Amino acid sequence: MSASVFVVASLNQADAAAPSPAGPNLAVMNATGNHTMGSMVRLHEPGTQVSEDQVPHLMATVEGIDVASYQGNVNWSSWWGAGKRFAYVKATEGTGYTNPYFAQQYNGSYNVGMIRGAYHFARPDVSSGATQADYFISHGGGWSADGKTLPGALDIEWNPYGGDCYGLSKASMTNWILSFSNRYHSRTNKWPAIYTATSWWSECVGNSDFSSTNPLWVARYATSAGTLPYAWSVYTIWQYSSSGGMDKNQFNGAYDRLQAFATNHD
Repeated sequence: MSASVFVVASLNQADAAAPSPAGPNLAVMNATGNHTMGSMVRLHEPGTQVSEDQVPHLMATVEGIDVASYQGNVNWSSWWGAGKRFAYVKATEGTGYTNPYFAQQYNGSYNVGMIRGAYHFARPDVSSGATQADYFISHGGGWSADGKTLPGALDIEWNPYGGDCYGLSKASMTNWILSFSNRYHSRTNKWPAIYTATSWWSECVGNSDFSSTNPLWVARYATSAGTLPYAWSVYTIWQYSSSGGMDKNQFNGAYDRLQAFATNHD
């Protein structure tokens, strides 16, 4: 039983530190085959790194973070004390990488009371969407209706090794995402969230509509989420910063909606 880990962002000592990125440089990530969520967004859409006090906070929002192996053994009690109430943890990439810190990060966030899930870094150039969904589910990315497990998330962004769209046409990329999404849903009865950036989606997917099935996790490092990818009228999660060595996220809803997101079958 597992899902993508998502932690809500709030301003604390880590946020106030020097603005280091939430992962190493691209050369290191390429050499290890281990890329963090948003690693390519930071290169293509650097934007302005913002702290939590610069981001609008309505009463009906929840703050969080997402983590990968580069964060190591996370001090979850500290993040809970800083107001984080949900987390996403990287589980897999392609069909050849699993996060060695996944158990500590996924179980640790759960043990302090967070609602958590898992995410998969997509590699459409190495195998089919269905194959990668199976790999993800087999290595921590599944879902259960326990109110504490968020739906798995598909992290799909710029190709770290070359052409932006992994050598795929818009139609082929759409089919790849459908293959992943449909397999995940058939095995879990839950649609995966899709993490992406609007400009990448426009370039590589175009006018394919996933809004009726897949929750949107949009990446934009600014004081607003901006224009959303095609057909989505609302985002579920917004990643607004990666400064201070940790990605910062905001769930678009009150805490009871976050609980429902982790409970209801699709």
